[in-house]
Amino acid sequence: MLSYQHSYHAGNFADVHKHLCLSLILDSLNKKAKPWSYFETHAGTARYDLEGEQAQKTAEYLSGIGRIYDLKLPPLFYSYLNVVKGMNTKGSSLAYYPGSPLIASEAVREGDKIALMELHPGEYQQLKAVFRRNDDVAVHHRDGFEGVMSLLPPKPNRGLILIDPSYEVKTEYQQVAKFIIKAHQRWSNGCYMIWYPLLKAANHQAMLRKLRLSGIRKILKAEMCVKSDDDDRMYGTGLLVINPPWQLDEQLKRVSDILQTRLSAADAPEVVVEWLVKE
Repeated sequence: MLSYQHSYHAGNFADVHKHLCLSLILDSLNKKAKPWSYFETHAGTARYDLEGEQAQKTAEYLSGIGRIYDLKLPPLFYSYLNVVKGMNTKGSSLAYYPGSPLIASEAVREGDKIALMELHPGEYQQLKAVFRRNDDVAVHHRDGFEGVMSLLPPKPNRGLILIDPSYEVKTEYQQVAKFIIKAHQRWSNGCYMIWYPLLKAANHQAMLRKLRLSGIRKILKAEMCVKSDDDDRMYGTGLLVINPPWQLDEQLKRVSDILQTRLSAADAPEVVVEWLVKE
């Protein structure tokens, strides 16, 4: 949907959970010298002004990154928090938050390639401006599913696709599942990270069921809730990771438990980290 702008939600609990997972996967990719490819279907912008009108209107970051920004946390948080803190060097206060494109670009090495898709014209222009001098990052003004699919299989042939739509339209859940199944046929060894919201309507369940029955193996599910699951608004955040790096399940359980302690209400369901489909 071209009406959606993530600046209203930047730095919220879902961003923290999602971007921590992203950082852990990128850290794992960088343990090997071989270059990688990184794609996003719905890139948004790379920088969010938390003191701007849109972020201040909802102030969701205060119950997300705002609660852990100044804490002393275990090393699993370091890569993620270093990017956030690197944007806020002019003062001690939290004023800016990175989008996933910036987190990925901070991990890039010589030979690594990034391709970002963004269809919203305003967000595309902001994204393009951030990376205008970065030859490692290609920014495309096109439909994310079509754009990424056209680049598969990639060179380099190892890496990650982040699929992160707004899900404002219910059909996006099925669209995501269809895209992943087709993309996996072209790039079976790639890592796929899919974000989805946890809502009372539970529309994500049909997507999970389709992927569980797709024949794709090694699908990890990670969910973290901050409110009761009968809340009328988004009460939690979910991730699927296909072909996750070694020990990601253990790492996600550790960081998610810490996040839930800091971000969640007492009546929130417990963290879930389990295999939707085993190897």
